[in-house]
This record gives sequence, structure tokens and C-alpha cells, in this order.
Amino acid sequence: MSAKRPPRPKNLTSMKMLGKQLAAARRAAGYTQRELGDLVKLDEETIASIEQGRRSLKPDLAALLDDILQTKGMLSVGVANLPEIDQFPMWAELYMQHEREAIALSWYDNAVVPGLLQTRAYAHALLSGRVPAYEADELETKVAARMERREILHRKVPPTLSFVVWEPALLMPTGGREVHLEQLRFLRECSELPCLSLQILPLNRTSHAGDAGPFILVETPDHQHLAYTESQRGSQWVSNPDEVSILARKYAMLRTQALTIEESRSLLDRLLGEP
Repeated sequence: MSAKRPPRPKNLTSMKMLGKQLAAARRAAGYTQRELGDLVKLDEETIASIEQGRRSLKPDLAALLDDILQTKGMLSVGVANLPEIDQFPMWAELYMQHEREAIALSWYDNAVVPGLLQTRAYAHALLSGRVPAYEADELETKVAARMERREILHRKVPPTLSFVVWEPALLMPTGGREVHLEQLRFLRECSELPCLSLQILPLNRTSHAGDAGPFILVETPDHQHLAYTESQRGSQWVSNPDEVSILARKYAMLRTQALTIEESRSLLDRLLGEP
């Protein structure tokens, strides 16, 4: 399950618009998704993903579809003019869309505090360490976007949120002592939210199920189960049921290996120097 990043990430809204154009042209030509897929040697799910804006339409496929659907180059022109985006890679943008709509999120992190639980100062310090560095305006835009995502914590009907965080992520004094303490205090406050479960995976574990890295599980409003992973040089949106199942089983094991919710609060209190 290697992480891959498209070389030229595109704007998700524009991809959805192009996908709708493809769907309209397919229906006008009288093809089902499966029939069109058979003609271009792709499976039905791939055609559906392109039409829904979840998968990019490649130039060579666009040209072939223009010929089959007699769309006079419309799809090829659409692909050529998809605007690029600077703020987020395509899969991250797709993840954030699902994050806003999710009814449940289960998040394991082993190096940093999960993005939804970061303070502004912590996020700023974290993103300031990027190599190559962000320009000042871009840095502020990214910090602001991360803070906006926190609104789901305080919705009238928030999603069910579960976090497992490896203890070293809480020991790293990112941004200095004051930023670090502010971040720990915010985590402690979040741990009391009724919609949220925060568990710390302690350092004294001799083994655990999260040694392959962080990941996020998402349940959509229509009860589809998906996953998202990130690495140093890319990100991956995981929809294959078998792969999602493996990550779900890992997360279930991590919850049993982590401290309980109450023990995790006590550990945060100790890190804050409180009795």
C-alpha cells in the first residue's frame, strides 16, 4: 500500500465539474458506466470515480472518451484547463471534504498531535519547520485552514471522534515550552468533550499495532468506510474494503494497547505538572 502523490494535483471542484460533464455525455450516448468501462478497458468503479471527481481524468483517456462519446474535444479541453492548486495535494483536499461530512473519525498519530486537536501556535510552529519552507502568506493560509477544521469539534451534532496518540508526540516541545504547555492544556480540555475519545499509547509498550505509521479511518453519512494515510512524500486515499479492514483492525488493537481515557487524562495532568 505505497503512498503516491499525483505529480500535478488539481482542484477538486473542477474535477467534479469535469466528472459531471463526462457522466452527462455518457448518458446522452446511451452507455452505462460498465459498458463505457468495457469500451476503454477500465472497470465500472474507475469510471464512477472519475465521474464523481474522486479520480483524475488523464489526457489520453479524455481523448479516447471524446472519440467514443463524440464530444468534439470537450473532455480533452477540460483536462488541459484544470486549474492547479497550491494549498493542498488532491488526496488531502479529498480527505478534508470527507472529514467535514464524516459521522465518525478514528485517528492514530505517532509523531505529532492530530491536526484537529492542534492549537494555532503549535500548528504554526509545526508548519514553520517544513523543508522547503513555506512563504509567509502561504504559511498563514495553511494555519488558518487547519484552525477552521476544528469547528467540527463544537457542532451541535458533532461526529464521533476517537484519537490514539503515541506518547512521544506529546513529549516533543514543538514551538518551545509555552507553546508545548498550551497544546497539552488544549488536549486536556478536548479530552472532556462528550463526542471525543482521546487515548495515549504509552512509551512503555514493548510492541504495538501502529509501528507502520499514522492513519485515519472515516465513516461517511452513507456508512461507507474509508481510510487516509500520509508519508514524507505523499498521501493516499484508501477505499479498497480489504485494505480499510486491515487498518480498522489495527486501530481496534491500538485502542486496547493504549491507556484508557481516564488514564490518558491523568498522564496529561502529570505532563502539565498538575497533581
